[in-house]
Amino acid sequence: MNTEDTTKELKQVTKQRGRPPSFNQDEALEKALHVFWLHGYEGTSMAELTEALGMNKPSIYAAFGNKEELFRKALAKYLVGTVAFVSEALNQPTAQKVIENFLFGAVELLTKPNNPRGCMVVQGALTCGAGSAQIQQELISRRQSYENALKQRFDLAITQGDLPPQSNSAALAKYLATMHQGLSVQATSGASKEELTEVVHLALQNWSAKN
Repeated sequence: MNTEDTTKELKQVTKQRGRPPSFNQDEALEKALHVFWLHGYEGTSMAELTEALGMNKPSIYAAFGNKEELFRKALAKYLVGTVAFVSEALNQPTAQKVIENFLFGAVELLTKPNNPRGCMVVQGALTCGAGSAQIQQELISRRQSYENALKQRFDLAITQGDLPPQSNSAALAKYLATMHQGLSVQATSGASKEELTEVVHLALQNWSAKN
């Protein structure tokens, strides 16, 4: 069998398995991410995934594993790329800049035109039922890890004298996490970027008045 015949045979096998000839795993994962982001883990059906990815169930399972494994891969992609603003905020030189960059970065992401509204982690945890308790717990754990990272950053700010020594780093981190979750719910409900930006400005005014 010559090279041309071999190539034709491989394309035919690929087609029979339901995987597009031009299959790109990263692009397919990006599509899955948007479906999960839009509908949540429990609200996403395999029918919606097969339609979005242009692949049948066996091909999705072969490429990514079951629905739960696909969700975890999509979540990892979301955390590494989509919410990179969190790491950027944590690396700011002062607590004030950390708070500003975190909140304004959140508004930018939550209202970005080509993205589903809201935060995938927040929305996913809210829409999970008893049958998806493990996924829900994982999402809650992810949210907690961001809150812990904020607390550690504010602990450093206290040590460096950037925040008053009596500052409650845990409460401040909880405050920002609560703000982020509220912004996510508001964005999902249709609040505009301008409206949420005004909310952040108000929060920052209150912060400045107390420091």
